[in-house]
Amino acid sequence: MNISKAEQRTLHVLARGGAIFVEKNEKGKIVKVDCASPEGWVLADCTLAVFLKLKRRRLVCSTNSGPYRATMKGRKSVRAQLDNRA
Repeated sequence: MNISKAEQRTLHVLARGGAIFVEKNEKGKIVKVDCASPEGWVLADCTLAVFLKLKRRRLVCSTNSGPYRATMKGRKSVRAQLDNRA
C-alpha cells in the first residue's frame, strides 16, 4: 500500500497506543483533528487531510464514539521502525 510520510508518522503514533481526537461542528462534520501520542505529545503531521485519507482507507476507526485508533489493517500497513522521530 502506498502511504505518505505524514500518514506513516501518524500510524506509528497510533500503533504505539496513541489516539486521534476529533472536533465536530453543529452539523456533525469533522472540522479539526488532534493526534496524541501515548506520552501526551501532539503530532503536528496529523492534519484533517491526512486523517480523512486514513479513515477512507479504513486504517483508523472509532468505537463507541471514542477517539480514533489504528485498526489491525492500519497496524499491518505501517513499516517497522524504531521510532518516528526521524
